[in-house]
Amino acid sequence: MSMTDERLARAYLVRVAEPPAPALAAFVAEWGPIAAAEAVRKGLCPQRVQGETAARRELNLAEPDLEAGERIGARLIIPEDDEWPAWPLLCLDVARGRGVQSAAVPLALWARGDARLDEAAEAAVAIVGARAASGYGEHVAGEFAYGLAQRELSIFSGAAYGIDGAAHRGALAADGVTVALLGCGLDAGYPAGHVVLLNKIAEQGGLVVSEYPPGTPPARHRFLVRNRLIAALSEGTVVVEAGRRSGARNTATTAGALGKIVMAVPGPISSAMSTGCHDLIRNSAATLVGSVDDVIDIVGKLGTRTTERLRPRRRTDGLGADALRVHEALGRGQGKSAEQVATESGVPVPRVRAVLPALELEGLAERGESGWQQCRAVRKTQESA
Repeated sequence: MSMTDERLARAYLVRVAEPPAPALAAFVAEWGPIAAAEAVRKGLCPQRVQGETAARRELNLAEPDLEAGERIGARLIIPEDDEWPAWPLLCLDVARGRGVQSAAVPLALWARGDARLDEAAEAAVAIVGARAASGYGEHVAGEFAYGLAQRELSIFSGAAYGIDGAAHRGALAADGVTVALLGCGLDAGYPAGHVVLLNKIAEQGGLVVSEYPPGTPPARHRFLVRNRLIAALSEGTVVVEAGRRSGARNTATTAGALGKIVMAVPGPISSAMSTGCHDLIRNSAATLVGSVDDVIDIVGKLGTRTTERLRPRRRTDGLGADALRVHEALGRGQGKSAEQVATESGVPVPRVRAVLPALELEGLAERGESGWQQCRAVRKTQESA
């Protein structure tokens, strides 16, 4: 891992403020990491940025942190890298613009494992739930993760005991990609009972990711902050079991605030571990899902279909609901902007911006000088069908 000026600057910045640091994130976006880091060190930055960085601005451990990361096989992924998941994280910027104060884009992310974060986040589902999960909950989480991973969806979760661990294990059993996001440094050895699991994730084609530099201990507020990344980096969040007040419920609420899809699995009405799921469903904050097929239908992964389905008669038959609406809203002559497509389709702008490049890869959309439109070949196919 090269110690470029940008990487050193972001290694300094990611430690100097406790995430989320919205003022610092905005300052870095405006001035760039190198100039922003220098201004923070000297205290020559706006008052709000000083408030987020004053306690640690003289603590420059950039080089030691990068060296510590290398010792544990970790790398610092920064927005200047090709691996940076810019599209999924865009929803944080959008939510921040709507006044969601906690929706700050991370300044950098520490990662351990061979997978690329941008590729893992291209088609991902988060599975979260209670630590004190029931046997039913762990079984459902594992089965969902296994089935979704078999269909080439990445599984994101928080590596906690209970539902999170079952989801990671289910994805590994299917030889799929799973990503564990931590609320502490990658070297913290937390949770202690999942150290072996985390090693397996990193060694078997997955990723262990954290916003926190090496040596950062776990803390309750850090896990709540971490939840925004689980929600942002996935297309949808499935809550398997959750109490009325829980971290999993927090992740679901965050996902909803970011414009992401929220799903919940129903459980026995007598189970305290399912009350949070039932509340989400009853209040229309989540869609009820009872199978892997339900999740796929709702998330709408492009090109995905279950083994029971017939081969599509048209190239658009395999699209999910959002992708189909976006495709139908595209013009056949004059191109349209993402905002115009969002208005006509009713799909949120961040989701439209994520779907359009995927449609382009599928040969269903093309971008011209005037904007996005349907591919000519698709139009001819539809007209002749």
